[in-house]
This record gives sequence, structure tokens and C-alpha cells, in this order.
Amino acid sequence: MAANSPRMSAEERRESVVRAAFAEFARTGYHGTSTEAIARRAGVSQPYLFRLFPGKQALFRAAAERCFEIIEEMMENAAEGLRGEEAREAMGEGYARLILDRDVLLLQMQLYVAAASAENPQLTEFIRRRWSDLWDVVRSRSGATDEEMAGFFGTGMLINTLVSLGIPAEDRCWNGLEGCKTAAGLTPSTAGAAESGTATVM
Repeated sequence: MAANSPRMSAEERRESVVRAAFAEFARTGYHGTSTEAIARRAGVSQPYLFRLFPGKQALFRAAAERCFEIIEEMMENAAEGLRGEEAREAMGEGYARLILDRDVLLLQMQLYVAAASAENPQLTEFIRRRWSDLWDVVRSRSGATDEEMAGFFGTGMLINTLVSLGIPAEDRCWNGLEGCKTAAGLTPSTAGAAESGTATVM
């Protein structure tokens, strides 16, 4: 008889649920995702899911927090020991690699939609505050001016758009982004991998 698999702790189950919520919300957004789908992906029952999280909004917020944590950690690590333009370039290239995990990219876009809809003021404020925290991390690690900050985040949103739309790496829209494109491995032969979401950072 095969030995029984070790039982997961409540904390391990919670982590599994957060990962499942991250993936489901990234793909189908807040309204398109059911708690049933999250429970199924996590391998738990819905009653157990609600023992860990009181409802769908709490799950969405936990997934959002994880998304921001992943980006913040990458920014901090990429800029370690650097300042100025070197720090910004390292963070930008690190971000380009990060969003090869399509769930990280798509959940960000879903968060912006959720905040823009303003259906839940508390959730909108939470997403706005955590995005502003990213701004502060970049400012503090790079010492960027206002103009440099605008350029950095503007470039990031452009990359989000290009990758979300599956714009081929050889397309003219990528002109001027060679550093980020190279860092992410977005060449004509690998662009499809970014679309399929084969990489993972979680």
C-alpha cells in the first residue's frame, strides 16, 4: 500500500489558495472568477476555502497583495547597490523578465480594471496605495527626477501593453526598447513563449 501523502498545514493550504486565486483572477478577472474555480484549482472544498478567506473580495485582495510583493521584491533586488540610471535600467530589465510570467502581467491589468471601475472604494484605495508604493520604491532606490519617473513608468506600461497584445518582438512598436526586449528574451523565436505564459516567478 502506498504511503499517505503528508498533510498540508493550514498555512500551506492558504498559500496554495493564494496561488490559485492569483492564476484564476489573472485569467478571468474579478467578475469572471468564481470561488468554486479557485477552490478547484487549489484542491480544497469551498467550505474550507471560506475558512481561510471570508469571501471573494478577500481572495482578490490577497492575490493583489502577492502581485505587488513580487514586483517590489524584484525592484529591490535588481537595484541593490545601484543608483541613478543604472538602477532604473536594472529594474526595467528585471521587470521585462518578470512579466514573462503571464499571470503577473495579466493580474496587474485586472487590478487596474478593478480599481478604475470604482465599484468597491476600499479595494480601489488599496490598489491605488500599493501601486503608489511601487512608485516610492523606484524613487528611493534610483533617486530619479519627476521626468525620469514618468519615463520609467510610462515605459513599463508600454511594455505591459505590447506583451498583453502579443506584439511580435520584431515589430516597430518595440523600437527603442531593445534593452528590455533582450533582457526578457523577446526575440522573434521566443516571443510566443511569453504569450503562452510558460515562465513563472511564484
